[in-house]
Amino acid sequence: MNTPHPQSDSLLAELDVEILLRFGLPTPGPHRSTLFGDGAVAAAITADRLGVLPRALVFLGEVVRSGGTRFAAELPEPLPGPAAAAARDWLQAAAMVVQDPTGDQLVARWLDAVAAVLALRVTHREATP
Repeated sequence: MNTPHPQSDSLLAELDVEILLRFGLPTPGPHRSTLFGDGAVAAAITADRLGVLPRALVFLGEVVRSGGTRFAAELPEPLPGPAAAAARDWLQAAAMVVQDPTGDQLVARWLDAVAAVLALRVTHREATP
């Protein structure tokens, strides 16, 4: 059994989330595990640094569930402010491999995972004096 190695925020933030989406979404397995693990943390760090609130990611997930990944990728501002470009990059990478509503649901679940990690980071930061 592999023991995870601790990684710093700066190392995780360097991960290429778009590549993780392109390889992790199409089929279950280690790439998807990495996407929902380190990839979700990397995206949450990026979103946190850009001032995104977790509820914005949850809302974007609902947009993906309702309209699809391609629709969400074409939004002028999928997340508010400077985070719009990062979100658009993530959605465009996902749209390259998502072929049906099942894939859209997976993208929405990933956005929910990113929101959950971000919420934990915010809660921990607020609780730490």
